[in-house]
Amino acid sequence: MIVEHALIPVGPGEEADFERAFAAARKLIESSPGFLGLTLSRGVETPRTHLLIVQWENSRMRGAGFTISPAFREWSALLHDSYQQFPVVEHFSFIA
Repeated sequence: MIVEHALIPVGPGEEADFERAFAAARKLIESSPGFLGLTLSRGVETPRTHLLIVQWENSRMRGAGFTISPAFREWSALLHDSYQQFPVVEHFSFIA
């Protein structure tokens, strides 16, 4: 399993709009092959920062599946205007 971690900084006053857009975008990623689950959290100290954690079967499903799909283009159209800057995205594999 691969865990994708994204810190998403949204613009000032965009928090509620981003969260509404994410509710619609969520369906797009959830229907992707290899998707296992996700959580979205809002920062306590920095409420404009959201933490997205997505679990994938493997890196191939995330990279060669979702990110090149028409669903990803829809995802981007729904969410990317809310970003203050592009998210920092990293991937992790379990070691223990």
